[in-house]
Amino acid sequence: MVIHRIELTDFRNYERETLELSDGVTAVIGKNAQGKTSIAEAMSYLATLRSFRGVPNDVLVRKGCDSAYIRAEIRHDDDGREILVEAEINRMGRNKVLVNKQRLQRVRDLLGIVRTTVFSPNDLALIYEGPSVRREFMNDALIALATKNDALCAEVDRVVRQRNVVLKQSNGRLTDDIAMTLDVWDEKLVDLGTRLGDARARLVAQLGPHVLSAYEALAGVPTPVELVYEPEWRRPGLASALAAVRADDVRRGVSTVGPHRDELEISLKGMAVKTTGSQGECRTLALALRLGVHRLVTDTVGVAPLLVLDDVLSELDNDRAAALLAHLPKGQVIITTAANLPEAAHPDTVITISNGAVIDHRTVGGPQ
Repeated sequence: MVIHRIELTDFRNYERETLELSDGVTAVIGKNAQGKTSIAEAMSYLATLRSFRGVPNDVLVRKGCDSAYIRAEIRHDDDGREILVEAEINRMGRNKVLVNKQRLQRVRDLLGIVRTTVFSPNDLALIYEGPSVRREFMNDALIALATKNDALCAEVDRVVRQRNVVLKQSNGRLTDDIAMTLDVWDEKLVDLGTRLGDARARLVAQLGPHVLSAYEALAGVPTPVELVYEPEWRRPGLASALAAVRADDVRRGVSTVGPHRDELEISLKGMAVKTTGSQGECRTLALALRLGVHRLVTDTVGVAPLLVLDDVLSELDNDRAAALLAHLPKGQVIITTAANLPEAAHPDTVITISNGAVIDHRTVGGPQ
């Protein structure tokens, strides 16, 4: 899959701009706050209909405007399809997406058309922040592997919310009516939650070798990296686990057990990386997690997602930056940077950005 042309209108600080991208490596250069990350954000939005920065959609609309537009021309190399994707982001009202001029009714209908892998400095959250960030990481990976998982994740969230409503309405008292209603939602959660837990377990088992390989390539030395997904509820089964905590859930008014509380444990050299890893190790491992998913999706789906490295080179030391550039996966890559590109980058195209506009576009031609 290749995005060979993208147009931005009233998106972030872009009034109107068109970028022609290389099939290989495109470098986007510019000083800070000029719009480099906005380009990465636009490409990611086409795959997920949300910002990888975690901001509300209305923030994506240029100040003083009611709507923003992203228009991308995409080629699928596996079958030669040419696809036009157009997204309209509105401050008020519903957003709209057209694929070849046909409106999409559901987000998941877009998920198999555009796939992106984005790494940014904010991905240190995968290591340092709470379990919810790693749960989202697992869910996003599952959705990238199979679009049907989007519906599964959404249904689990819906059932947990409904169960929590019942728990809050109980006011701490387990009456017969509350017990009967909880039985209904517990049955749904057992079915859906078990399926999601099984999917996450398979994902982590498949992902581990890819992350290990990516980390060792970046670090340059063999390093034990382990991903562990073993929530306690999976041992007795979710039905038994929910029954065991029902009284406590009623007292607290919240669901304390299930896939919505799971953790993905990440260790380096046999120790929890969150508390023992150096900053360089944590940055490298965060990048390895993204690259691992990228490689797993490529192998499983047969199509490489667009890889976006947003201001990554400035976050790595020279050796690891060089290792990353030397081990870039095949396919389309976008690198944004405020610094000079290392010689090892070998971009095919270099685009220079200033104040939301392209001021230079050069075809370089790749490695000599």
